[in-house]
Amino acid sequence: MQITSITGTAVPLLLDDIDTDRIIPARFLRCVTFDGLGESVFADDREQAADHPFDDPKYSDGNVLIAGRNFGCGSSREHAPQALMRWGIKAVVAESFAEIFFGNCTSLGIPAVTADRTALDQMNAEALQNSETPFTLDLENRSIDFAGQTVPVCIPDGAHEALTSGKWDFLTQLLAAEQMIDQTADQLPYVAGFADSV
Repeated sequence: MQITSITGTAVPLLLDDIDTDRIIPARFLRCVTFDGLGESVFADDREQAADHPFDDPKYSDGNVLIAGRNFGCGSSREHAPQALMRWGIKAVVAESFAEIFFGNCTSLGIPAVTADRTALDQMNAEALQNSETPFTLDLENRSIDFAGQTVPVCIPDGAHEALTSGKWDFLTQLLAAEQMIDQTADQLPYVAGFADSV
């Protein structure tokens, strides 16, 4: 599936150095599947802050997360972007991302784009002032439109190509190439020999 744009309301969380342990605490990692992780996203933060945006009904339908510097740092758990996605987040805009978190987002089809702090401050202020303001992430033009403003965003070329071409979904690519994989396997003597011995 090609991802060229995402439109929705924003969830303002303009904080720096939010690590994956805060996004999804370790006690929730014992799950066999990722189902239900969305309910526990930011569980500890939400217990400590009654006004956390992930508990605020105004943002319950938000799908564009506004974050700060070094978002997704810490341990390299895929559960963090999985939890955000299952809560409803479809895109994250931040000042910067931890590299592994960024890669995990891309492999799930979640665009993780960066913007400068001035633009993030403007977006965060708008989301706080009017939770119904639509934000449109235009991946093709590398920009976000909101409240009559357009701000540039950055995304590495490889991730941009993967998302806009639909090649981010590696499992789907693999399944689509099943016939070619079988043909190649048939030509490999060690694979054919293994099959005969089974």
